[in-house]
Amino acid sequence: MRSYKEKSFQAITYITALTTIVLLMGIIYSLFREGIPLFGKVDVRSFLFTNSWYPTHAEPEFGAWALISGSLIVTVGALVIGIPLGLGSAIFISEIASGRMKEIAKPVIELLAGIPSVVYGLFGMAFLAPLIRQWFHLDTGLNVFSASVILGVMIVPIIASMSEDALSNVPKSIREASLALGSTKIECIFKAVIPAARSGIIGSILLGFGRAIGETMVVLMVSGGSAQIPRNIFASARPLTSTIAAEMGETVMGDLHYQSLFALAILLFAITFITNLITELVFLKRSFR
Repeated sequence: MRSYKEKSFQAITYITALTTIVLLMGIIYSLFREGIPLFGKVDVRSFLFTNSWYPTHAEPEFGAWALISGSLIVTVGALVIGIPLGLGSAIFISEIASGRMKEIAKPVIELLAGIPSVVYGLFGMAFLAPLIRQWFHLDTGLNVFSASVILGVMIVPIIASMSEDALSNVPKSIREASLALGSTKIECIFKAVIPAARSGIIGSILLGFGRAIGETMVVLMVSGGSAQIPRNIFASARPLTSTIAAEMGETVMGDLHYQSLFALAILLFAITFITNLITELVFLKRSFR
């Protein structure tokens, strides 16, 4: 009976793992099947490096550079906000907080990850955007800066949680050796502990990047929606994800506009895939040390 149960369990886990792989391959196949035909009619270079996105005009143009730049600028802005908050939280929880404070702070920070993205978007539209418009005397608060702030808060739990794990896994002997050589607590943290946890921290930042660039609802609701290259942080933008979400309902299945949105999805998939691959390589390198 025990042998039967073990074999049944192995068969179930094998089937579930295989099903996951098959579903992933199916998603990739559907993306490329619908998106690749666009490049038989639109030059790849013009698609990537021109910024004229007019897919519904009589003579449609499919220049995605404004959308790509919008995604990258909003994501970089989110990292500028999220990295200090996330890494600072991780350092506090791992190195400074007392045991009781750790039990409170870490669950509270991780709770941010459980808030639906549409709630973040509503908060950005109803509270943050009017505040930004009033503070900086703008025509609208729906812009790159507002989207970056909200995305920065959203990626804090990822960076904080993974960085805290990396810091906690640093051997105690490194801390003791640093303090024994006369380092202060701050010097020990920044010159011994953080360098030792560098790979894990970099991995958390890369995953935060992947989370931010793949977010849809927040940028759809808060970034402004203008398909242009942002001139500054207070300009409107239209990232890749919000373009796909906003325009997919308007397309006719199989036409150029439909195919162009799948081409954007392929581009977004490639960016996130490369980011996750780099993250895996960083953690793989760390595991062999």
